[in-house]
Amino acid sequence: MDEELNVTYLTFGGHVEVDKYRYLYFMGFLLLYILILCSNSTIVYLIWKHQDLHEPMYIFIAALLLNSVFLSTNIYPKLLIDFLSEKQIISYQACLVQYSLFYALAGSEFLLLAAMSYDRYVSICKPLQYPTIMRKTTVIVFLAVAWLLPACQQVGLSTLSGYQKLCSFTLKVIFCNNSIYKLFCVASRAISVLGVFILLNVVVFPVIFIIFSYTKILIICYHSCGEVKKKAAQTCLPHLIVLINYFCLFTYEVIAVRLEYEFPKTTRLIMSLQLVLYNPLFNPMIYGLKMKEISKHLKRLFCRHIIR
Repeated sequence: MDEELNVTYLTFGGHVEVDKYRYLYFMGFLLLYILILCSNSTIVYLIWKHQDLHEPMYIFIAALLLNSVFLSTNIYPKLLIDFLSEKQIISYQACLVQYSLFYALAGSEFLLLAAMSYDRYVSICKPLQYPTIMRKTTVIVFLAVAWLLPACQQVGLSTLSGYQKLCSFTLKVIFCNNSIYKLFCVASRAISVLGVFILLNVVVFPVIFIIFSYTKILIICYHSCGEVKKKAAQTCLPHLIVLINYFCLFTYEVIAVRLEYEFPKTTRLIMSLQLVLYNPLFNPMIYGLKMKEISKHLKRLFCRHIIR
């Protein structure tokens, strides 16, 4: 297929406003993209450089922040190019690639959060067995599954989508997501079944596992001393906040696209901005400020540069 899709930007109210403020939007979103790259990469750099941060929990955080960089890079460059273009179009093949990368990386987020919850469960509930359970090999396996499982599943879904006949060529979104299903002439049962299967594997089951893990942690903390409760709050709270944020985004996706519920334009605007703006900036902020060891190294890094 070599069809080209017209893109109508929901966030900016259509082509007229994009044309009128294109350079303003371009500079604004370029600065945001640079900020996202710098903030996430700084935390990843600190984790890579400092030996005391070479622990499973911080490695999973680094992987999560790398995911934010990849997700943003999947969206921002095309968005920036469109701001400078007379006509906002994208080929169907390129749209499928962007759509596949987005959901593969989004699925990885939930699996990484599940790995984090297991790491915290072992650390707090089975501290004496932690070095034996959370070995380097275990961490590598968790990372491989988190990145490869959603990617392999998404390849199958995208392959099926690539063979669908299109009857519409207009996307009212800021990037290619599940809205491409509305372009198909006939709804595909195979795509729907596979989509539900993937949703269960990379979102529902991981979320259930995370809830189970943190419930066990809360039970242990309730019967433990104040020091254990403090450790649990410092390390688990950021993960829970990030999880709630991601889960809200995915719930919106399922309701808006799969169930074809038409949200008010203001709601769609807020959720779109959350995907491209709030979410990628939220992770480095929550982990950089709330994780004690990362915050310590971050302060030292900035103080060193200020003194120079």
